[in-house]
Amino acid sequence: SGAVYKAKATTSWSSLVLPIYSSTTAAVAEFRKCEQAAENWVAKNVSSHISSGGIDISLLWLLLWCLCSTICGAFLVLEDLFASNFELFIRYVAVGNEPFLSTYNGSFLGTTLPALQNIQSALTKAGLDARVKVTVPLNADVYESPTNLPSDGNFRSDIQDLMLSIVKFLSDNGAPFTVNIYPFISLYTNPNFPLGFAFFNNSSSSSFTDGGKIYDNVFDANHDTLVWALQKNGYGNLSIVIGEIGWPTDGDQNANLNYAQQFNQGFMNNVIAGKGTPMRPAPVDAYLFSLLDEDAKSIQPASLDDPQVAPSVSYACARADCTSLGYGTSCGDLSAQGNISYAFNSYYQQNNQLESACGFPDNLSVVTSNDPSTGTCKFRIMIQSHSVTSGVEGGRGFSMSSFVAFAFAFLSAFL
Repeated sequence: SGAVYKAKATTSWSSLVLPIYSSTTAAVAEFRKCEQAAENWVAKNVSSHISSGGIDISLLWLLLWCLCSTICGAFLVLEDLFASNFELFIRYVAVGNEPFLSTYNGSFLGTTLPALQNIQSALTKAGLDARVKVTVPLNADVYESPTNLPSDGNFRSDIQDLMLSIVKFLSDNGAPFTVNIYPFISLYTNPNFPLGFAFFNNSSSSSFTDGGKIYDNVFDANHDTLVWALQKNGYGNLSIVIGEIGWPTDGDQNANLNYAQQFNQGFMNNVIAGKGTPMRPAPVDAYLFSLLDEDAKSIQPASLDDPQVAPSVSYACARADCTSLGYGTSCGDLSAQGNISYAFNSYYQQNNQLESACGFPDNLSVVTSNDPSTGTCKFRIMIQSHSVTSGVEGGRGFSMSSFVAFAFAFLSAFL
């Protein structure tokens, strides 16, 4: 994966976020032999680029589950980026990304804190610990409230001790608590969640009061649940950074351009006004996610009955982007044949329109110049070829685009 730009929620500048992805794990005992690897990486990718001028990388987003053996090879991803020796401001190194999600089944419970300690040790030895802080972006599910009131918030019981160790580490080293908050998820997981409460219109009928503080949107309530969790455990003054916040534009009935614009603009208006939250009425330090579509995040369309087609669709969606085929999405009203065509075309475009990318079994797919798009559902083109015709006035360019469609659907249109 290449570099991803994220806009920092402030009025004066934006920042570049650089991801390195790895899903490897390792026993805590292995971290001792990886200390040197951490030091080498910091020297090459942080120390040599710290300067008084240049590009501001507010968050060097290193998604490192561990710093040993195979992950050390991932460091090579940055070599080309840093080969030009441009100068940087680096404020944070983020180790891991939401490592305590329940879907990981505890895979990273034993490695996240040692990884933080390894990077911190390396920065200290490099003399950079006062300028560059180490943090770990956490999902908002690391804390909870049994009553949904912020004042009843605390860290999740199954990771309480680990969270307190991490919070102490952050506090001891002057680093922020980084959390990813997505109000959209409240709508996604709860069909009865009040729509207005997800935005910042200050007029939601679902507003409530907690200890004299008024909450009119779910972001403020979520954020302050974390504030209470920190406060109850003796870290009420620990700074908080919103590592990710935003709204999707497709993939769900509530994911569309209008809602995304409403949410992002409302959030930015709050930031510009310096409103903060009821528990922390000061400007929020946050990063908008994301200014680029992530076509690697895909879902599979509804199941198909044809046993010959289903494996091909599963294969295509697993390696391309079928997000737009979910219920209530921009392509949610396609027929079964339309779903298949969309999946095949997404795979074809993802693979640079290679001939082999249209080679699904039993001649299920066919290349066509006819655009299968319909209504709000757009069949995307990743490569657009151009050719020229000649005439009295010379040449005038025109484009020919190629799509892949389900052969049955394509042929039936001409029968």
